Amino acid sequence: MKVDHHDLYQDFPEMKDAIDVLKAGNAHFARLLASYDRLTGKVEDLEEHDMPVADFTLEDMKKQRVKLKDDLYHLLLAFRAGQQAASR
Repeated sequence: MKVDHHDLYQDFPEMKDAIDVLKAGNAHFARLLASYDRLTGKVEDLEEHDMPVADFTLEDMKKQRVKLKDDLYHLLLAFRAGQQAASR
């Protein structure tokens, strides 16, 4: 089965620099990103290898991943807004 890879760099290429800065300097962001990457790996592995898992379990994992991605995106937006405000 062809599985789409959900990498934050791929999903938000315009925020690559912000991701790198936050990953290195913000422990909360780094923890969320690590959780997102781990969960993404599990979901992709289950889908790629057609491993038996209850539909609700896989859907719950995907919902958790979306929540993490949303939290990460909002942290990235706040960081970029702070950068823009500082440059004024």
